[in-house]
Amino acid sequence: MAFLRHHSRSGRRNKAVRVGSALPDFLGRLDTTGGMSLVRLWREWDRLMGEMAPLARPLGHRGSRLILAAEDPMIMQEAQYLAPLLLGKINAFLGEEVFDKVTFELLNGRVPLDGDFSKQEPPRPRQLKKPENLGGLDTALAPDSAIGRCYRAYQRMFADK
Repeated sequence: MAFLRHHSRSGRRNKAVRVGSALPDFLGRLDTTGGMSLVRLWREWDRLMGEMAPLARPLGHRGSRLILAAEDPMIMQEAQYLAPLLLGKINAFLGEEVFDKVTFELLNGRVPLDGDFSKQEPPRPRQLKKPENLGGLDTALAPDSAIGRCYRAYQRMFADK
């Protein structure tokens, strides 16, 4: 329970109300920068964006510019064409024009604000197999030529194994 304070001409009155009903008003008065509405946006991202949600994840904002992340440069380029549509949906959800521009960045391992990120591990480096007849071209290639130097560097790759 929480006490809701009312002031009237006859003096102060305290009225007991449920915390769940008093908390939104209290937090709304504390939120002068609009951060609570942005938290709602990040939580509702998948529902709001629909099929576009996995392609563009929210990274944050700088002033009135929304920053979205894409995992692939090609997707990032194509999403630029959908920026006006995205802005319209987002500002309609927020109930006012909060953002006027969308920029896209590559995800590069960062975690988006909605917490959704691919948990795939990067592929392991491929293990090279030593060719059976490695070293057979030593006499055929000039040792000071570019191809000869490359061939010897290739041989050294397998010398440690």
